[in-house]
Amino acid sequence: MIRRAVLLLLASLLLCAGTGQAQAAGYRYWSFWDRDGDRWVYATQGPSMARPSDGDVQGFRFAVSEDSSEAARPRGTADFGTICAKTSAREGKKRVALVIDSGTKADAPQGETPSPARTACARVSPDATTAEALATVAKPLRYDTNALLCAIAGYPEKGCGEQVASSHKSAESAPAAQKDPSDDDTSGDNGPSLGLLAGIAVVTALGAAAIWQVRRRDQA
Repeated sequence: MIRRAVLLLLASLLLCAGTGQAQAAGYRYWSFWDRDGDRWVYATQGPSMARPSDGDVQGFRFAVSEDSSEAARPRGTADFGTICAKTSAREGKKRVALVIDSGTKADAPQGETPSPARTACARVSPDATTAEALATVAKPLRYDTNALLCAIAGYPEKGCGEQVASSHKSAESAPAAQKDPSDDDTSGDNGPSLGLLAGIAVVTALGAAAIWQVRRRDQA
C-alpha cells in the first residue's frame, strides 16, 4: 500500500510538471527599449508616453517573448552620432535616434517576412513623444483599441500581441542584465525546475523508506 501511494504521488508530480510546461506561452509584439551607454534597457513607459531628449537613442524589436525580462533586444550598434550624422541639428527641434528591428523569420506571423533591421533619425518638436518621433520615420503605424503598438512601417500586417506557444519563443531572448544586443548566443533553461527536482527527491526518499519497511516486515 505504501509503495502504491508513493508511485501515485510520483506520477501526479510528473503530470503536473508536464502540464505546467505545456501551458507556458509567450506573446508576439513590438518591445520598446532605451539605450543606456552600451546596453539596451527595457523602457519603463510606452512610446506614447515617453518623451526622449535630444540625443537619445531608442529601439523597437519585434519578437516572441514570455515577459519583459526575457524580451529580445534590438540588434546592431546603436550610436547617436552615426544614426543622426546626416540629420543636422535645428533650433527649436530635437533629434532622436531610432533602431527598428523587425526580428527574425522564426518570430514572424505565418505568411509574413520581416524587413531587415534599420535605423532612422527623427527631428521633432522638443515636447514630442517617442510615438510621434517614430511616426515621422516609420509610417504606417498601427495601434489597437488600448493604444498598444501593433505594427511599425506596416509590419506585421495583422495581429497584435497575440499569445504564441512556447516552442515559438525567440531564440535570442535573454534576461536584460545578462545579454548584449550584439550577442547571438541563445539562452533559456529547458530543464526541470528546482521545485520539480526537489519534489522528485522527496518522492524517491519516501519510496526508499517504503521499500525498507516492506522488506523489514517480510523478514520479521
